[in-house]
Amino acid sequence: MISAVPLALLFLGLLDATFSGFRAYAGRDARIRKHRATARAALRGLAVGAVVLLAPVLTASIVLWSGPDRARTYDTLSAGGLGYLLPLTAYAVAVLLSLAAYFLLPFRASTLAMVIGLGPLTLLRPLALAVACAGAFVGGGWPALLVGTVGGVAVLCVEPVVHGRWYRPAL
Repeated sequence: MISAVPLALLFLGLLDATFSGFRAYAGRDARIRKHRATARAALRGLAVGAVVLLAPVLTASIVLWSGPDRARTYDTLSAGGLGYLLPLTAYAVAVLLSLAAYFLLPFRASTLAMVIGLGPLTLLRPLALAVACAGAFVGGGWPALLVGTVGGVAVLCVEPVVHGRWYRPAL
């Protein structure tokens, strides 16, 4: 039976990929009504994320099946996954609070929420993933660090891939 930790990590990875697709598109279109284009960009990020997140799934599968004791390896990977999940959950909550402030507050306050919340949090994404990798190592050792690193690199690649494929300026 699959525990909740891998499912939660997959959910966070796909959510991050969706936002990465949006970020790859953001600022590229001066139209006022661009809901379809924004949704399309988010779906592109989700699609790319679904593909690149196969890398940590494959890595975890290889680690699991190559270990001498699969039950013990699974427990190790689960503990590392929990160590990986905790910092990412804190980061996701901060992002969701900033998004809520952006959507719910009046214009000036929502702009401030964007500037002091979402902007810096976007820049802190690699640091949050590094802290998550440290949590994976503490929780599960080298195998969990390997899977966490592959997962972190995978989600950091979504935005450049989406940007390069669909939003690169014409030369």
